[in-house]
Order: sequence, then structure tokens, then C-alpha cells
Amino acid sequence: MAVEISTGKLRGLVRLADDAGRFKMMAIDQRGSLQQSLGRVLNKDPLAVGYEEIARVKGAITRVLAPHATAVLMDPIFGYPESVHDVPRAVGVLLAYEETGYDKAGPTGRERLTRLIEGWSVEKASGAGADAVKLLLYYHPDASEETRASQQELVSAVGAECCEFDIPFVLELVAYPLAEGGTDTPEFARHKADLVQRSAAEFSKPEYGVDILKLEFPADLRYAREYCSGAFDGKDRPAQYSVDQVLAVCQTLDDVCGLPWVILSAGVGIREFLAQLELAVEAGASGFLCGRAIWKDAVTYYPDEGAMERHLAEDGAYNFLRANAAAERALPWFAHRRFGGWANIAVAGRSPLWYREYGEPPALLTVEEETITATSPR
Repeated sequence: MAVEISTGKLRGLVRLADDAGRFKMMAIDQRGSLQQSLGRVLNKDPLAVGYEEIARVKGAITRVLAPHATAVLMDPIFGYPESVHDVPRAVGVLLAYEETGYDKAGPTGRERLTRLIEGWSVEKASGAGADAVKLLLYYHPDASEETRASQQELVSAVGAECCEFDIPFVLELVAYPLAEGGTDTPEFARHKADLVQRSAAEFSKPEYGVDILKLEFPADLRYAREYCSGAFDGKDRPAQYSVDQVLAVCQTLDDVCGLPWVILSAGVGIREFLAQLELAVEAGASGFLCGRAIWKDAVTYYPDEGAMERHLAEDGAYNFLRANAAAERALPWFAHRRFGGWANIAVAGRSPLWYREYGEPPALLTVEEETITATSPR
């Protein structure tokens, strides 16, 4: 049976990928982390790093590296209005919806709530020319019921907005520890697979209206037996699993993902990210949406913008080309079992009256029909 998808979401997904349906996307929507990096480089309080400084760095990265991407993820504050003219015509655009950082929540204050950018909306993103909307969601499947419900309701609300304005919804899921110790610990390394897999399974459900999952790598390769002797950062760590076990974890993640998925870099170095990408692609990922692993070293040259751009044109471009080469083996998004191949995709509501009925609330459907048309506008 054909899988129906609305015209807006279909065209948006096509715009984000290459001609073969693989995602090779760059993230330059960072705000707080970029402010911190520039603060260290300029030896000043990160809060004193101004709008123009952040915008100039984002502009340089976009100008030099966007031609290597199939799409660029930008923020609507420092990035898009200052750099939209630097995005090539053939490159898609995703716009972020979340505010940088999070609110503390839960009985211990260690749980996290995502905030939306005040004054921003899916309607504005669509009107501004975005091909997709991205929401970063902090999520822990064992957080308090109140926190989980709040985060789930937020995703449902954004999903409904994206359906209303017929634009793809990319959901970025970020796990975090509920106990002390942070993310660079053997305990978190052991539990990361479970957190990523359970979160991906939850938000694959059709009621959230998500189209693409942007996921963390479901293990920490710094704790893999083959890499734990400081292969990536010179620091020894106790082995928690083997690379073969990590690949099995990635394959389980693919099994529970009811949607096409890509991996993010989470600020790791390029060598580690490429190792992650190879494993994710082998397991069934449809590509990547990566930022700092590709371009973060260029920021250290600021405020010498000429040196920064030379580094981006050489090292940054080389990083991108290596990531793109790895993604050549990725699963095309439309080949994911959610769709079953390009020939199996049908336009929702296709009929001689499509132009009149498009965008109207759908008639009451059976449960089976509703599942099939979950991505049509309402």
C-alpha cells in the first residue's frame, strides 16, 4: 500500500537531501556553545561576546562550507538574517525553533526542559523560506512524569504547527544524566544506548508529527576497547564495549526508529565523528547533520577572519568531503521502511480537486487510514 505524504513535506525532504536521497547537512545554529568558544578565544566573558562577532563567524562558516552541504541548519537570531545570502541556491535550509540552553526541572533540578525562541514560530520559518524546522529536545526516558509529559507535549505542538504549515519537522534528541558525574563517565557510556534507543522509539510515534530524527551516536567510542587508550583525545578510559558491540547497538537503534534518522556530532572531533558515521551508516542511518566536528577549529583563528576562512577552505572543506564520502553509503530517506521506496510514495489527497482541498482539515479517518496519512497537513 502506498504511503501518502503532503506536497510541502515531500518537497522539503527532497530539498534537504542529495539527488540520491542522502542527507549531508551542516549545522551552524549553535549559539551558547559558540559564544563560549569565542569567549575563550577572545579572553573575555562569553556574555560580552556581541551579536556582530557571532554573526561574522557564522557568516564565514556558511559562506565557505555551505556549498559542500545538501542543507544548512541555521538559527533565526544570529545566523539566517545575516547569512541567508551566503547559502547557494541548490542548498536547503532548516531553521531552529528552540532557545539555546534549557530550564532546570524535576525533584532534583537535574531534569531539563526545552524552551522555544520567543517571538518565533513555524509560520514565520515557513514564510522566511525554510525548507524544514528543527527542534532540539532534551529528553530522558526515566525523568519525572511531569518533565516527560511537558517535553512530549512540546513536540506534539511543534509537530502540529509543522503539519499546519506543511513543512518537514526534524527532531533533535539529546540525552543527559540524571545523576552526578556528567556525560564523560563509564556509567553514562554504558547507559547511553538505552537512552537514545528508547527516546527514538518514543518520538517515532505518528502522533508527534516528526519526519526526520536527528540523533546522538548511541554509544561513546572513547570507551570502546579499540579506541579507549586515548585514540581521539589522548585520555585513557576503561573499556565498556567493543566496536562490534557498538555496531549492534546502532543496528538496534535502526530497528526501533520508525523514521529516517541522521546523526549529529555533539562537538566531538572529526576523527571520532567519522568513525561514528561509518558505523551509523552501516546500521541504516540516512546521513548526518553535523556542525562543530567539521568547523570548530576555525573559530580559534578569530578575529583574523582571513585566517579563519583559509582554515575553513582547507581543513573544514576536507572534513566535509570525508563526511560526505562516508554518507554515500547511507540509506536514502525514502528507502526507509517508513516509506518503502520512492515508487511507494503518493501525494496525500491527490485528486482533480487537490488544489481546492489542500490545507483543509481532513475528514474523519479510520485508525489505519490515519496512520498512513499522519504527515498530511491539517
